[in-house]
Amino acid sequence: MNHRPLLLALAVGAAALTLAACQKEPTPADAPAATSAKPGETADQFIARVNAEYKAMYPEMTSAQWLSSTYINEDSERVAAKANERWLTVLNGWITQAGTYDGQPMSEDTKRQIHLLKLMTSMPAPRDPAKLSELTRIASRMEGAYGSGKYCTDAANPQSCRQLGDLEQVLASSRDYDKQLDAWQGWHATTKPMRADYQRFVGLVNEGAKEMGFADAGQMWRSGYDMPPEQIGPETDRLWEQVKPMYEQLHCYARNKLDTTYGKDKAETEGGLIAAHLLGNMWQQDWSNLWDQLEPYPGAGSLDITAALEKQYQANLSGALAKAGSGANVEALYKAQREAELRTAKQMTERAQDFYVSLGMPALPKSYWDKTQFIKPLDRDVVCHASAWDMNMDGDVRTKMCIKPTEENFTTIYHELGHIYYDLAYNPLPPLFQGGANDGFHEAIGDTIVLAMTPQYLNSIGLVDKPQESREATINAQMRMALSGVSFLPFGLMIDRWRWGVFDGSITPDHYNQAWWELKAKYQGVAPASARGEEFFDPGAKYHVPGNTPYTRYFLARILQFQFYKGLCDASGYKGPLHQCSFYGNKEAGQKFWAMLSKGASQPWQATLREITGGDKLDAGPMIEYFTPVNEWLKQQNQGQMCGWKAPGATAAAKPAAAAPAAR
Repeated sequence: MNHRPLLLALAVGAAALTLAACQKEPTPADAPAATSAKPGETADQFIARVNAEYKAMYPEMTSAQWLSSTYINEDSERVAAKANERWLTVLNGWITQAGTYDGQPMSEDTKRQIHLLKLMTSMPAPRDPAKLSELTRIASRMEGAYGSGKYCTDAANPQSCRQLGDLEQVLASSRDYDKQLDAWQGWHATTKPMRADYQRFVGLVNEGAKEMGFADAGQMWRSGYDMPPEQIGPETDRLWEQVKPMYEQLHCYARNKLDTTYGKDKAETEGGLIAAHLLGNMWQQDWSNLWDQLEPYPGAGSLDITAALEKQYQANLSGALAKAGSGANVEALYKAQREAELRTAKQMTERAQDFYVSLGMPALPKSYWDKTQFIKPLDRDVVCHASAWDMNMDGDVRTKMCIKPTEENFTTIYHELGHIYYDLAYNPLPPLFQGGANDGFHEAIGDTIVLAMTPQYLNSIGLVDKPQESREATINAQMRMALSGVSFLPFGLMIDRWRWGVFDGSITPDHYNQAWWELKAKYQGVAPASARGEEFFDPGAKYHVPGNTPYTRYFLARILQFQFYKGLCDASGYKGPLHQCSFYGNKEAGQKFWAMLSKGASQPWQATLREITGGDKLDAGPMIEYFTPVNEWLKQQNQGQMCGWKAPGATAAAKPAAAAPAAR
């Protein structure tokens, strides 16, 4: 799964922010004089001033962070760190001033904006200037280390070095147990040096959070949901209990198939846990790459989107080569290849844009096409993790990806454009309201569109042949969705469960790795194939940990996307099985969607949710309804199997799969 990061972990309310700097290294004298309180200034006037100053400095902030992600080197890291330092200094000043208005008269909008102001960063900085500077340097260093991380089998031979994308490809396509294990262990070894930085980082952000009145940074993160922070844990537990039985069925089915491929002694560890490196994904959060092993009915309703995209690339390559001429030299041939890669990436993005435009939303501005990073540059290190960027709160939007012609990349583009259209919809609001209703909303927008990418839709845009209509084809289509959507659910919970424990001290530095794997066992039912002691820092192998991006949003997004989807299907007048609905081209659904996006963070998320779904409570019911066909099928396949798993230290034993009704 790909998500919009909190660049250097800064966010407006619940939405992602990007930070950056001017083109010369700032000095303390360069810091904006925007933090001085104005004599006699009312709370409403204060917030109006903050909004104006914030919007004025925002483009400078985002530019430096863009450079640090697309030109990774010591210079860009330094510029981003100093920009972050300047920003946090200004923010701390605003937050201090905001506290002087407690109990004073103010409008409801101002009251909400002051609350959002206090939650504007997921990286609360200490007020001490030296510690603030240290924090920003550590944050830049960790993100840079992640983006430039390499696993080298021969330290003396640079050609033996592989970055994350290359190692992920091994997990995705190889079925050689040892090669997969080597790739998995290789990437996780790159994060060892990050451990000390992360420990210091935790101490600094906790200090900043406490100075703002929170118990720790984790409590601060949980305070952005228009409900008491102590309710977030129980609320997400409630949602997990709704969907856990469905995940257990998928886990049981996948484990049995992997046992067949590799042998039970290799595919499983003690207690029925699946070996982590065998699930086709570096973090076991998406099992789509196991399709060759898990496809229920080989060939039924086949939608080989990757093959269709590869065919499109080959056509573009043929055209570029023809233009280069038969006598083209090596340089010209290479240029033709790059031209074909870029053209294919833009065509994939144009297809995604078309869905949003079909709903009545505007076309992306020309600047988007000019400034977006579509493919991986070859002359420098970049962060390939897909992300969406609002550069100036006024239409300069971009995405950053290293697009390849694959189904995963194709759907990721639809996801990232969801962020972009959310940005464009709420750009007219005051800057402090320019964010998602809660952070899960921002991640759910594009994923809602992905659900509407039904086989019928893909056929209508000419990407695949007319789909088969059969029970087998339905199960196959649902399984493809479950391997990405259902498999993600426990991972979406466990990362922040780990960090909440790190922040509040219940997980101490000498147990970082142990606690990480205990949580992965508890929630995901996976385990490493070999011992992972405290000399490792496996949490750092996932971008969002060194990038300090709160992760509960992604779990909530998985729930919300199905609620949004059902609400838009209802708005479009659709009648029928939920999983067959596509609202492509439906202006009524589009109008309702855009109206919701336009509210941004201007009201509690419960009110925004009510406008699109009719209810104000998070509910996994629509997700369960959507996956009913494949869930019932999985129960049939798992009959007689011992499903579930026993995590280390747990007492719950595996249980026989429940009987399911006969197939219809």
